[in-house]
Amino acid sequence: MGVFNIKRRRFELLSEYQSGDLTSVALMKRGRKVVCGSSEGTIYIFNWNGFGATSDRFAVKAESVDCILPVTDNIMCIASMDGYIRAVNLLPNRVIGCIGQHVGEPVEELAKSRDSRFLVSCAHDQLIKFWDISSLPSTTVKEYRKRKKKDGRMKSLTKKALGDNDFFSGLVEEPEKKEEKDEEEEEEDEEDSDSGSD
Repeated sequence: MGVFNIKRRRFELLSEYQSGDLTSVALMKRGRKVVCGSSEGTIYIFNWNGFGATSDRFAVKAESVDCILPVTDNIMCIASMDGYIRAVNLLPNRVIGCIGQHVGEPVEELAKSRDSRFLVSCAHDQLIKFWDISSLPSTTVKEYRKRKKKDGRMKSLTKKALGDNDFFSGLVEEPEKKEEKDEEEEEEDEEDSDSGSD
């Protein structure tokens, strides 16, 4: 990361080399922290006036961190090439959950409404999507880590975050439900065959 002084019109500092390309930048913690996203899916945290070396780094399970948008002093939204928009808490560093997604398309830009109620995203699918983030500023993150769910899915922070509330979602049977129905049918067939032998 390079630091350029606009008043003096000169290049002042270059940070230590990072393993991935830095792709986005945002100010957090009332201007005391500078947060950079990278192409390897890591968030690098610098102290203000300490740009030479990172004070912390945080690996997000994402292909990359292409956009960063601060929501509060602690919470930011990040977008990635995998199409997911994640809410991330800074110090303690946690992925809070999924705001939404552009399925399989890289997200190019994030913005928020003036009242910070809606998040706007655009991606390669040529769609502009609006996400309700009104409950995000009141979210608190505890110091200790919770155990992760077995299915490995991120917590959904909005109704449409993971596509569960899609209009066509009910038309496709989930494999687990289908297996349960097959087992129930087999049990019914067994009961019918038992009753026929009497």
